[in-house]
Amino acid sequence: MNIKSKEQVGVVQSIWQYAVKSMNGVKLDQADFTDGGILGDRSYALIDQSNQKVASAKFPKKWAKLLELNAAFVKQPSHDDQLPAVRVTSVCGLDILSTDKNADELLSDYVGRAVKLTSSRPNSVSLERLDPLETDETLLDIGDLMLKNKFSDYADIHILTTASLQQLSSISPGVQFDEIRFRPNLVIETDLGITGFAENDWVGKTVVVGDSVRFNITDPTPRCSIPTLSNGTFPKDPKVLKTIVDHNMLEVPLLENKVLPCTGIYGFLIQSGVVSINDPVWIE
Repeated sequence: MNIKSKEQVGVVQSIWQYAVKSMNGVKLDQADFTDGGILGDRSYALIDQSNQKVASAKFPKKWAKLLELNAAFVKQPSHDDQLPAVRVTSVCGLDILSTDKNADELLSDYVGRAVKLTSSRPNSVSLERLDPLETDETLLDIGDLMLKNKFSDYADIHILTTASLQQLSSISPGVQFDEIRFRPNLVIETDLGITGFAENDWVGKTVVVGDSVRFNITDPTPRCSIPTLSNGTFPKDPKVLKTIVDHNMLEVPLLENKVLPCTGIYGFLIQSGVVSINDPVWIE
């Protein structure tokens, strides 16, 4: 590949892995990107036993408490072994292993609904998402968009730039626009001189990370109410989403080009490999 066809835009600042859907993740120093994204990412989820839908904080009336929980593998997944157990904890003292016999009972008590923690994704899944632009409680079922064999909503990778976070902070300086609110897999520290919602311009292009990992960028990331919710680190703040609604409305191809508030980008893996902190990031 001709180096002149690439533009370096920054370096990897953070790598996030979310073992359980809608729970807080962990930062990694490096990650193995394979078919479906980071190995182990969103491999577990809670299933609502009343209707068999996937529990997601995208419907906060039911599932906002998931964002109070922290989830981490007891050891990092590998290609050679079965999926490790996960530990779920909270600041309130909850400490559960997925292998505990009473894990489902304790999690059900915590979230206030009967749930089952599982890594077995059904062939047919359903997931409720609150429409962020509707004043009434309008639910969208986005289960058909989810990746096969895991519980990611749509894409292999969710990328966010520091340029976008800085842009939001400059618009609403009293609001805490931290990466934790947006649940990305990769946060790119953009080079000096790259400003604004930088990744908007990367849709339709290829992101190259480090020596080999490549992603086809397909969509801006539509934002739901999750960035506004309390997550154990930052308090609830509706102004997070309002700022995005007022300043970064984009067409989203995956949702029939509906114009939605967006921050970040979605992509699909072209070439697998290992990504580490401070790896260079290129656009081609």
